[in-house]
Amino acid sequence: MPNPADRKYSKEHEWVLMESDGSARIGITDFAQTELGDVVYVQLPKVGDSVTQFSQIGEVESVKAVSELFCPIGGEVTEVNDAVVKKPELVNTEPYAEGWLIKVKVSNASELDTLLDAEAYGKLTGEG
Repeated sequence: MPNPADRKYSKEHEWVLMESDGSARIGITDFAQTELGDVVYVQLPKVGDSVTQFSQIGEVESVKAVSELFCPIGGEVTEVNDAVVKKPELVNTEPYAEGWLIKVKVSNASELDTLLDAEAYGKLTGEG
């Protein structure tokens, strides 16, 4: 699955998609979900939590391992994807769509400049 060009990527394998209202939708990449295997549990922060760039925000548990989730951009959590909490397999089947994790009200948009574009992320993972 190609990495969508409309988002930025972290070296920790999370993506961020800026939305028209200035918020950011965050998820894990297709590469990450493939490496994890079948996701069976997702732990996410609560609405209202403050997160900083690259801080740990939760965990993803798969049949193979437990992996930490890191936030690619700082701000305040405004929404948690309850569908993923109830059906963690969405992270595997739709990592760039219905499998998103949280939305954040971005505190410093310039943090996006420290992230990778789709091409650079593809090179990092050997997909590009």
